[in-house]
Amino acid sequence: MHCGGAAVIREAAGFLKTKLAQWPETAVVLGSAQAAFADALTDRVEIEYKDIPHWPVPTVQGHAGKLIVGKIGATPVTVMSGRVHLYEGWTPQQVTFGVRVLGLLGLKNLVLTNAAGGINPAYHRGLLVAITDHLNLQGSNPLTGPNDAELGPRFPDMSHAYCPELLAKLKAVAVQSGIELGEGVYAALLGPNFETPAEIRYLRTIGADLAGMSTVPETIVANHMGIRVLAISTVTNMAAGMQKELSHQEVLETGIASAGQLITLLTNLLKSE
Repeated sequence: MHCGGAAVIREAAGFLKTKLAQWPETAVVLGSAQAAFADALTDRVEIEYKDIPHWPVPTVQGHAGKLIVGKIGATPVTVMSGRVHLYEGWTPQQVTFGVRVLGLLGLKNLVLTNAAGGINPAYHRGLLVAITDHLNLQGSNPLTGPNDAELGPRFPDMSHAYCPELLAKLKAVAVQSGIELGEGVYAALLGPNFETPAEIRYLRTIGADLAGMSTVPETIVANHMGIRVLAISTVTNMAAGMQKELSHQEVLETGIASAGQLITLLTNLLKSE
């Protein structure tokens, strides 16, 4: 972590410890138009990002900006409602700041959600897809710069970036809940523009099933800190060249329309913890 990164992470963690002595071992990061899941939490404590030292505040429509701690059933959960992205001008270290802070507060399991474009022709709008692996095509990495050995090793293994045990549990919960769940490889691009049809043909050729602009930096940092990762994409549109045109409004509308299934899936998953 450069630019005094480790110090600011510890400062934010220290602040949050004054708000809550015991932080949950499980956290969920909510992506575009997925804030509704946070409403399902009971015994809630809400902390605005802007009130936490150094915590970046989202600027994108569809992303709230608060940390919510509560329970799903009997399971304590921290929810990051809204995230920041590289395309907003944040550094990779800022984009992953929240995961780092929660890691210092004892986080063990991280569930990432996002809105993604479907590249796999078997997908359809509104489908939930469990990410099995990723391609980092963002041209950056949150681990660049000096390594803080207290946070993790210099060269972390990414062989199982998305935890096989959590993935198996998610698939079982989807079957029990009667929810269709796809699986696929997520390609992370910088954005903010949607990809061109030629770029989507390229991504399909190299093995991508989904395209998005988030998730991978957080996954890298979580693996660096020894935190287990599960990631779920909502296919909010089919990618360029597979439908007539693309818009962020469509992403938000589809995200909201399919939020019910995501809430059910996450709730049933967390209750089974």
